[in-house]
Amino acid sequence: MSFLTVAFPAEAAFPFTQAVIGLIGAYVRPALGLGALMTFLMVFKPLILGVAQAAVLLVKPRKSLEQRLQAHKFNGKRMLDSLANEYSLTQPNFAAELRSMAGRD
Repeated sequence: MSFLTVAFPAEAAFPFTQAVIGLIGAYVRPALGLGALMTFLMVFKPLILGVAQAAVLLVKPRKSLEQRLQAHKFNGKRMLDSLANEYSLTQPNFAAELRSMAGRD
């Protein structure tokens, strides 16, 4: 018999209460741990996001402004070419004009 029987007389009176308390503790402990983890992540969210963005930039650096403008122009020319191919059978003059627009700088 332990000294806890004096502090917790219900446990001494009902032997199954220890199992019930253990069972409740087994269900509550993961919930408390998950709550602590979520709190930690919410507090340090800006730091975690900054580190993640730095890691992404380390692996795949951002293109320069000149490269992005060139890619934008190329996508526009490609779109005009696809439209010209689409209209080439039905409206050949319009398709030729679209191709000439795509050929300009």
